Amino acid sequence: MQAMDIMTSPVITVATDTPVREVARLLLERRISAVPVVDGSGKIVGIVSEGDLMRRVEAGTERHRSWWLALFADAAREAHDFRKAHGMKASDVMTSGVVTVAEDAALGDVVDILEGRKIKRVPVVRDGKPVGVVSRANILNALAVRRETMSAIPPRSDRTLRAEILARLAREPWARIYATNVIVESGTVHLWGVVESEEERKALRVAVEEVPGVRTVVEHVALIARPYVET
Repeated sequence: MQAMDIMTSPVITVATDTPVREVARLLLERRISAVPVVDGSGKIVGIVSEGDLMRRVEAGTERHRSWWLALFADAAREAHDFRKAHGMKASDVMTSGVVTVAEDAALGDVVDILEGRKIKRVPVVRDGKPVGVVSRANILNALAVRRETMSAIPPRSDRTLRAEILARLAREPWARIYATNVIVESGTVHLWGVVESEEERKALRVAVEEVPGVRTVVEHVALIARPYVET
């Protein structure tokens, strides 16, 4: 899957000079948590999220530091907080330097960006102009659809399923394929063998469950701790 396959589109945007009150109203009416900000050519220059509007003078939520903390406060940070609290236009309160992805970005790359940047959504752009948004909710939707599709796969022969499971495990460097035996009967997979950690046992089960056509997994795996070698 790619970003274009799961993004929310068309994307709602605001201009740089849109009043903050209008941005807040738009977020509430459309039940969205953020909106991209675009310049006169339609290219994205920032994004305004709910978090950008939390510290506002109108709501009495402007940040006030105690006098002794103010002594150590960075002037640039103080100016930033003032702009966020008192700015009247989208350009005043937006977060600039927005991370974006292209329409053909792989889903795994999008997830890496969301996790690495600790953000909840990422705009999808074409020639610098926003065409959609991928949020965490979109990722979960894709996961749900993928699982439903996998469960709808027609049954396979036990022999074919066993061969695919063994091939799947052989691709994992942590899997002890030499110490693992797989027996499949009517789509139920019986796992035999030994592992050296609980994490290895869990990963073994997950890898098998990932193979399309597996109905359930029955574990007969023994946990054998690595022997202590004195040095």
